Amino acid sequence: MLLGFEDPWVSLVYILCILSSLLCVVWGAFKWNAEATEEPEEEVRHWAEEEDKVEEEL
Repeated sequence: MLLGFEDPWVSLVYILCILSSLLCVVWGAFKWNAEATEEPEEEVRHWAEEEDKVEEEL
Protein backbone atom coordinates (compact mmCIF):
# COMPACT_ATOMS: atom_id res chain seq x y z
CA MET A 1 0.00 0.00 0.00
CA LEU A 2 1.71 3.13 -1.29
CA LEU A 3 0.34 6.62 -0.57
CA GLY A 4 -2.74 5.01 0.97
CA PHE A 5 -3.90 3.35 -2.25
CA GLU A 6 -4.51 -0.38 -2.47
CA ASP A 7 -3.36 -0.62 -6.08
CA PRO A 8 0.29 0.34 -6.71
CA TRP A 9 -0.57 1.42 -10.28
CA VAL A 10 -2.83 4.19 -8.99
CA SER A 11 -0.02 5.44 -6.76
CA LEU A 12 2.38 5.32 -9.70
CA VAL A 13 0.00 7.41 -11.82
CA TYR A 14 -0.27 10.07 -9.11
CA ILE A 15 3.51 10.20 -8.70
CA LEU A 16 4.09 10.42 -12.46
CA CYS A 17 1.51 13.23 -12.80
CA ILE A 18 3.25 15.26 -10.12
CA LEU A 19 6.68 14.60 -11.63
CA SER A 20 5.51 15.57 -15.11
CA SER A 21 4.06 18.82 -13.74
CA LEU A 22 7.35 19.61 -12.03
CA LEU A 23 9.23 18.83 -15.23
CA CYS A 24 6.99 21.25 -17.15
CA VAL A 25 7.58 24.01 -14.60
CA VAL A 26 11.36 23.48 -14.70
CA TRP A 27 11.36 23.37 -18.51
CA GLY A 28 9.29 26.58 -18.68
CA ALA A 29 11.61 28.35 -16.24
CA PHE A 30 14.64 27.22 -18.22
CA LYS A 31 13.17 28.35 -21.57
CA TRP A 32 11.55 31.54 -20.21
CA ASN A 33 13.95 34.03 -21.79
CA ALA A 34 15.09 31.92 -24.71
CA GLU A 35 15.24 33.72 -28.03
CA ALA A 36 12.36 32.89 -30.34
CA THR A 37 13.38 31.29 -33.58
CA GLU A 38 11.98 33.15 -36.54
CA GLU A 39 11.25 31.73 -39.95
CA PRO A 40 13.69 32.78 -42.64
CA GLU A 41 12.36 35.46 -44.98
CA GLU A 42 12.69 33.15 -47.98
CA GLU A 43 10.34 30.61 -46.42
CA VAL A 44 7.78 33.27 -45.54
CA ARG A 45 7.89 34.72 -49.06
CA HIS A 46 7.52 31.27 -50.62
CA TRP A 47 4.60 30.44 -48.33
CA ALA A 48 2.87 33.73 -49.19
CA GLU A 49 3.26 33.06 -52.92
CA GLU A 50 1.73 29.59 -52.58
CA GLU A 51 -1.08 31.00 -50.45
CA ASP A 52 -1.87 33.60 -53.12
CA LYS A 53 -1.98 30.88 -55.80
CA VAL A 54 -4.42 28.81 -53.77
CA GLU A 55 -6.66 31.80 -53.10
CA GLU A 56 -6.71 32.70 -56.81
CA GLU A 57 -7.76 29.16 -57.72
CA LEU A 58 -10.70 29.34 -55.35
